[in-house]
Amino acid sequence: MVRQFSPWKVLTRRKNLQADGSEGDTKLNRVLGLWDLTALGVGSTLGAGVYVLAGQIAKDQAGPSVMLSFAIAALASLLAGVCYAEFGARVPKAGSAYVYSYVCIGEFVAFVIGWNLILEYVIGTASVCRGISLYLDSLLNDTLKNTFAEVAPMNVSFLGSYFDFLAFGLVVVFGVALAFGVETSTMANNFVTCLNIFILGFVIIAGAIKADYSNWTVDPNTVSANSTIGEGGFFPFGFEGTLRGAATCFFGFVGFDCIATTGEEVRNPRKNIPKSILLSLLIIFLCYFGVSTVLTLMLPYYIQDVNAPLPYAFEYVGWPVAMWIVTVGGLVGLLASLFGALFPLPRVMYSMAQDGLLFKFLGKVSPRFRVPVTGSIVAALFTAAIAGLFDLSQLVSLLSIGTLLAYSVVAISIMLLRYMDYCEVDENPGQREVRASETTSLTSSSERFTFGSVCTQLFNVHRIQEPNAISSRIVGVLSTLFCVIALGVGVLIMQAHPLIASKEVWALTLLVVLVLLMFLVILLICLQPREARRRLFRVPFVPIVPAISIFINIYLMLQLDSWTWIRFGVWMIVGLSIYFFYGLPNSYREMKRQRAGWQKLKYSDCL
Repeated sequence: MVRQFSPWKVLTRRKNLQADGSEGDTKLNRVLGLWDLTALGVGSTLGAGVYVLAGQIAKDQAGPSVMLSFAIAALASLLAGVCYAEFGARVPKAGSAYVYSYVCIGEFVAFVIGWNLILEYVIGTASVCRGISLYLDSLLNDTLKNTFAEVAPMNVSFLGSYFDFLAFGLVVVFGVALAFGVETSTMANNFVTCLNIFILGFVIIAGAIKADYSNWTVDPNTVSANSTIGEGGFFPFGFEGTLRGAATCFFGFVGFDCIATTGEEVRNPRKNIPKSILLSLLIIFLCYFGVSTVLTLMLPYYIQDVNAPLPYAFEYVGWPVAMWIVTVGGLVGLLASLFGALFPLPRVMYSMAQDGLLFKFLGKVSPRFRVPVTGSIVAALFTAAIAGLFDLSQLVSLLSIGTLLAYSVVAISIMLLRYMDYCEVDENPGQREVRASETTSLTSSSERFTFGSVCTQLFNVHRIQEPNAISSRIVGVLSTLFCVIALGVGVLIMQAHPLIASKEVWALTLLVVLVLLMFLVILLICLQPREARRRLFRVPFVPIVPAISIFINIYLMLQLDSWTWIRFGVWMIVGLSIYFFYGLPNSYREMKRQRAGWQKLKYSDCL
């Protein structure tokens, strides 16, 4: 008789992790190399933002120190990047953070992350297409806007004022191209990305020729009172302004995680995925750092144009030809971003459909093209409808929630993975897959749990060298506790910042206590036994690096406004309905099938 499973066991079951890091079989076509991946990561991140972001932050938040803001943001992004790099080497599967959380935390959390990745890529693609449409319209004196408003006006409060046929068509064309030709599409992306980097290189060199170092030492007394100049100098808004600018700059590095969705289409993914993630982050940082440096040297920060800072800067120094080159560069950057935003969407849907959490037809792979054609076309049509119907100015912040939540879960997963007990999935070849499918950090029973054994293991009194069920569960609880304390610290800093700055005793005391608790939790995690060292890429200084990444991501999520969280809640209600009425029953049936097969195998062995 097949034993019944509790809903909790189904919700927390984990995917089997191939401990040797092998690539495994895949239905997709492995055609992507190191430079293809690097171009994908760079192109998806260096969109129009690199032509706009530096000027906005320099004028309103950081002044000339915007270059340091980008350096701090790059460091914070690197913490998330190395976590993605390790998982990309260890779990080379399509799905990115969805697969990583499925391996380390459980099915329910994995679905939540996967569903939010879909939101991130849909909104990201739609916003880029809207951006291209508006960008071209600005060059054509609003011809597109006036024509679309006349042909297809929309008088609904929560929709755009007109249906954007150009944004709709761009998504459809790119989506179909990706569905039937990944290799050709990748070559086109490589060309566009290289052209974008070439234009940025021109901007940096040309801007350096026109540099004036006196723009970094502006005297506020010599400037009109109508300008927002702050205190002048290199830090006109103080170092606090530099840090505020870094929080904004952080979102300029969002996009490299699309590399992690390509695990089943990469040649030698264990080496190429980590290398491409780190290489793309380096290129992105150098571009942002170079552009922000020359921009503030070409003209003073307080007269920057927040909408088109680079064209205005070259016009200011008397180089109209360079102004038009930069204008073309903005369009090229948007096209590269469109490819990078749309490429990972069907891969996440494919991975979730293969696991039975989304509808199966979304994971069907074409035998001819070895691409999830149906999922790609459905994703393109859905995204095209969003791009055509909605004015995305209020929805762009939804990108931040999906990205930051994924970053946080990947960092937590690195903590859990490093201290995970593998004995349950290595008992014997006949049981491995079945046991792994049912494994959960909260339901393991290979060790006897008592108050004394937990306290002993909490401080690792016996200096155990290999993880066991008790130590793995302790790390899981401590990781959860760290997230809760980090949330408390973030809320305290946000709500009581004036009191902390004025050295109120209770506020400082509470802050010190919470920070000490964070350090204590990290220390207790460090005491636990960890897995043996492998030859694959690994995040250094675990659990410190993931812990810092988690805190940064939580703090940035707290900066988002309440309407963003409300829209996020509506999206989650739709997703959870799909999971509980479709995905969860599929998982339950799969666990019953696997248990029945295992019992049948066991019975035949006895005979």
